[in-house]
Formats: sequence, C-alpha cells, structure tokens
Amino acid sequence: MSANGPGTGADCTDAKKGDGPPSAGGSLPDPAAMDVDAKLVSHSFRYSLSFPSMGQCIVINNKNFDRRTGMNQRNGTDIDAANAMKVFSKLGYKVKVFNDQTVEQMKKVLTAVSKEDHSSSASFVCVLLSHGDEGVFFGTDGSVELKFLTSLFRGDRCRSLVGKPKLFFIQACRGTDLDPGIESDNGDNGPTKIPVEADFLYAFSTAPGYYSWRNTVTGSWFMQSLCDMITQYGKELELQHILTRVNHKVAVEFESVSNSPDFHARKQIPCIVSMLTKEMYFSP
Repeated sequence: MSANGPGTGADCTDAKKGDGPPSAGGSLPDPAAMDVDAKLVSHSFRYSLSFPSMGQCIVINNKNFDRRTGMNQRNGTDIDAANAMKVFSKLGYKVKVFNDQTVEQMKKVLTAVSKEDHSSSASFVCVLLSHGDEGVFFGTDGSVELKFLTSLFRGDRCRSLVGKPKLFFIQACRGTDLDPGIESDNGDNGPTKIPVEADFLYAFSTAPGYYSWRNTVTGSWFMQSLCDMITQYGKELELQHILTRVNHKVAVEFESVSNSPDFHARKQIPCIVSMLTKEMYFSP
C-alpha cells in the first residue's frame, strides 16, 4: 500500500481538482479551461481608523483604599491619570476618568461601557491604575480577577468592537518579586545594568510575579514612559514599536532608590501581551 493513498501506486494530493473530466492520456486540461482554486483576497494589515471617532478611553484611578484592606495610599497615581487623559485626548479619544472605584463600581462602569454601541469607534482603550497581584486588580475594597474586567469586551460580549483593537494599559503590581538587574556588556554605550527579565505583546507595567514601581511625585515608571513615548511617536510609529520603546525606557532609565537595602537599586521591565491581528496606528 502506498503511503500516500489506499491503492498501489495511488497518489493522493492535497489539491482541489477541476470540475471537468481529465483530458485524454491523463495530461493536464487546457489551461484556458482550468478551474483555478486560488481566490485572491485583499487583506489590510492595518486597523482602519475610518470611523467618526477614535473611540473611548476609560481610566480607572484607584488611590485611596478601605482601611480594612491594609493597602497603602497610591500617591503619584493622580499624575498618571492626568497624563493618560492628556495623551489619549490628544490622540482623539473621549477620555473618562473614574476615581477610587470599589470592585462593584469597576464592574458596573466597564459592563456599562461594554454594552454601549461602539459602531462609530475605531478602537477602545482602558487604563487601569491600582494595586494588584498576579491575575488580579484591586478596587478600593478588595480584588477582582483582571480577566473578568477585560473579558467584558470579548467579541461575543461586545459585538460593536469585533475586529477593532481593544487596548488595556495596566499599572499594577503582579507580585512581590524585585528585579535586581544584571550587568550587560552589549549596550550601545558600554556595560549597563538591565533587568533580569528583559529580552523575553494587554500592556502590563511589569513582568509576571514582579513589583511595579511608582514615584510619589512624578508617577509610575511605566505610565511616565508610556505617555512620553506616545507623545513623541504616537503620530508616527505602530503601537508595538512604541511599546518596545516604552520597555527600553523603563528598563534603562529607571532604578529604585531606597533606604531599605531590599528595595534599593531595583529594576523593572514592562510586559506586552498581544493578540492583535493587525498593526495599530493612532493616525491614518
């Protein structure tokens, strides 16, 4: 028996045959009469911005927490929220900021937004600023699975955003690990200290399991860098390229300073997880 088919000498090929009978002698049919199984489909690898609006940008900014949670006030987060509002407004998004939201309030806000008609929008952006842990995000009174919040915008739950980019920027810890960094001699300017988790596409402020740094005066490392890079390159580069520059800025330009040895001279690397199917530009 042939390895390719059921009969001796049979040769099964994975190709659609023409509808007509084969020509005499088994030769190929007249090319002019061939049924070519090649449907040319024109694909664009760039998300369309041909809509009346860029879309909504929802910012959830949690700073003050119920005393019973034991979580500290997130000083500096208002700077992050203000920067996000400024940057995404300039890109054409309709920005709404929700401060100090409980778990139920966050669910209510995002559920309501997911049920709106986004037919006239090119995309959707959500910026989440709070305490966190791996897989969870904190309201002012407790935690909720991050997946619960983001899954509200799945294609089967938010039909008007099907085929459109849904961008989540998450500034929150994903654990308590601290990145000590490691010396690298591959830098453009000689030896430099980089995070041990570097070089390994939702846009998280830090790698899984790690602490996320925030300056109480200037805001978080990630949001500072994200807003800076979008401001500089938002009208020029594709989103993934912008986020790569965000990664570089956080990794190279920031390092913690603390009186506590365990928290001193620590590094951070953002983590970009992408399921995008096209290139995302913020301008035509």
